[in-house]
Amino acid sequence: MLDSATSAASVGQDDTRIPARVVAAGAVGSIVEYYDFGVYGFVSTMLAAHFFVSGDDNASLLATLATFAVAFALRPVGGVLFGHLGDRYGRKNALAATVVLMAIASGLIGVLPTYAAIGVGATVLLVLARCVQGLAAGGEVSGAASYVAEHSPNHRRGLYCATTQTGALVGALLASLCVALLNTVLGESAMNDWGWRIAFLIAIPLGVVGLLIRSRLADSPAFRATEKRDETARIPFVTLLSTHKVALLKCVGLSILLFSAYYICYVYIGLHFQKVLGFSSTVAFWSTTATLAVSAACMPFFGALSDRVGRRNVFVGASIAAVVLPVPGFLLFETGTGGAVAAQIVLGLIDSALMGAAFSTFAEMFPTRIRYTGIALGFNIGSAAAGGTAPYICTWLVDASGSNLAPAWFFIGTAVITLGAAVTLKETAGTPLRDA
Repeated sequence: MLDSATSAASVGQDDTRIPARVVAAGAVGSIVEYYDFGVYGFVSTMLAAHFFVSGDDNASLLATLATFAVAFALRPVGGVLFGHLGDRYGRKNALAATVVLMAIASGLIGVLPTYAAIGVGATVLLVLARCVQGLAAGGEVSGAASYVAEHSPNHRRGLYCATTQTGALVGALLASLCVALLNTVLGESAMNDWGWRIAFLIAIPLGVVGLLIRSRLADSPAFRATEKRDETARIPFVTLLSTHKVALLKCVGLSILLFSAYYICYVYIGLHFQKVLGFSSTVAFWSTTATLAVSAACMPFFGALSDRVGRRNVFVGASIAAVVLPVPGFLLFETGTGGAVAAQIVLGLIDSALMGAAFSTFAEMFPTRIRYTGIALGFNIGSAAAGGTAPYICTWLVDASGSNLAPAWFFIGTAVITLGAAVTLKETAGTPLRDA
């Protein structure tokens, strides 16, 4: 139940706009995070050849994707760590730390020695770098969403929170563009040999830009008001589990499809095109780039739509689409390049809708004193369960079953979970954020 009173300073209740620097600060970290995670997924077949040498290309790819998933296993840990810092000491410093840590870890991958140079030590270093990425990612987008939500007017919170997630798709789009352009300019041979390193090194200047933007922020009005009243939680994680377990479980359930759709549509399908259907890497990269561009452009629309028709309706509608469309979509992949690209774009719109409504929904579930931790933990448990594992599971399912449609059934299974969570949602669009 919503509290009857919220701090007048908490969200700018009567405003219709928020400062551009707030929107930029929310989006920039998401851009860095999803650029870094996207690059790893897009060049995973190249990393497999350099860091996992087994004599079996498919086994090497599965090992690379397992390392991709390792970072997601640590995201809930990072969510608790940075959620504690953000809820206890303020959003600003936690957000600056996450963007720097992510950029450093990604830059290091760009200079790592390969298996040919130092043997299994190269594999260990890659895994460690991915672990650091996972910790940083655990506190990134959830903190940015809390920060933007706490500045947003009630009736436009969906739109403004969608800009944070738009940053996520812009980051993935930049990663896809970068890999596609490098592949086109350098050629597949040079790209496979050393060009992939450039994509990771680009994360360093992106991180510097993110730090410059975030270091100039003030903490959100909601957090400052909570701090002034001495109502910050001493141990936000404990407070969350003792008072908001149901909200946490709903957040996890709503995140399951969001992550499986994201990593199937924007990471796995490109691998499917190359490894299963025999498309060139150029076709796979540019198809994914087009899908990301359309999804990013539509996401603010879905955020604004959730302000008008409600968060619950957007989640339910997207979940039903994810039950109905994956099998026809994967069948269209078999018809040739045109049908494959169109089907990938349509499936990508499902994730765009979910991401557009997600963070306004999550922010409205938790009070200020545990909002960062609540979003971070629920969102990242969902990511660990269905995000990082999705490319691995889909690749394994095709290999084990011999069916090109197997990934579609995984997609549908996660949709059923999220649909179950969505129908239990109490509508919160247009309501004040919980303050105490």
